[in-house]
Amino acid sequence: MTHPRPHLADPALPRPSIWVSVAFAALAVAAIPFAALVAQERERPGFEVEESGRSYVTLQQAVDAVGNARGTILIQPGNYRECAVQKAGVVTYVARQYGTVTFDGVACEGKAALVLRGVGAEVRGLTFRNINVRDGNGAGIRLEKGALNIAYSRFLDSQQGILTANDPSSRIYITRSTFSGLGTCENSAGCAHSIYTGAYGELTVRESRFERGRGGHYLKARARKVVIENNSFDDANGFETNYMIDLPAGATGRIAGNWFVQGRSKQNYSAFIALGAEKQLHPSDGLVVSDNEARFVPGLRRSSAFLADWTGAKISMSGNKLAEGLTRYERR
Repeated sequence: MTHPRPHLADPALPRPSIWVSVAFAALAVAAIPFAALVAQERERPGFEVEESGRSYVTLQQAVDAVGNARGTILIQPGNYRECAVQKAGVVTYVARQYGTVTFDGVACEGKAALVLRGVGAEVRGLTFRNINVRDGNGAGIRLEKGALNIAYSRFLDSQQGILTANDPSSRIYITRSTFSGLGTCENSAGCAHSIYTGAYGELTVRESRFERGRGGHYLKARARKVVIENNSFDDANGFETNYMIDLPAGATGRIAGNWFVQGRSKQNYSAFIALGAEKQLHPSDGLVVSDNEARFVPGLRRSSAFLADWTGAKISMSGNKLAEGLTRYERR
């Protein structure tokens, strides 16, 4: 007796993924084109709001779901060609596995992968890469208002890593993050930098790495107070870069325990740290610059100032180890 062959679309039958053998399933997967598998993976919700347990296909949907509240967005591993704008609330953006989430090449509002203008935000374990826009200010993060914490994140091969507006009542804290292949002075908007903050109340940068700059400064900040500690500024493979640290509006605080190496390719090699080179918005009396180490790449001989000061403020400098050719302090 011959039985009719079941039709796979028959709703009364179990789906093929249930009743086929493991071996048949493996063969079926092997037969599916790789592009189709990638498309299927992208269709899976990658963003979960931890508080509600709900998942969303796009980051913007998840941000909108948090709204004017406090929420954590857990992000599945993947390379995402998308961006998001946060308009309210306090949002934490977290990779489920640090270092496995990349936002690649897409900027919202012609600005950044994350445009932040809520009450606050936190970013942990994310990578931002290849963010370039027409005006030359493409950034991994554009902070327009509110507080920001960043940890274990990477900003790579973009025009800027982080760019902010002014918010004197808020603070920024960055730790254990990498800024590589950033900066440019090739656009009409002026130079872009690895980090460029506006007039914030306080900026803290700790245990982070700056390297391979493509122009501009590695860290430029107009914050009233700075804490820049235990970082490395490696300009050995930089191209047409300027200062390692630029505090153009003046600042108090502490620059300590950092390691600096100046490379050969510089637009401006006259100083490692610049203080008050533009309009001075803040007093600088009491700024501490201590226990740093600074040198040139091997085989390079030139003269430069470790700290160039336009303010004439009372600065405390001690314990800095400087290579031959470096002047400890220069009043300009």
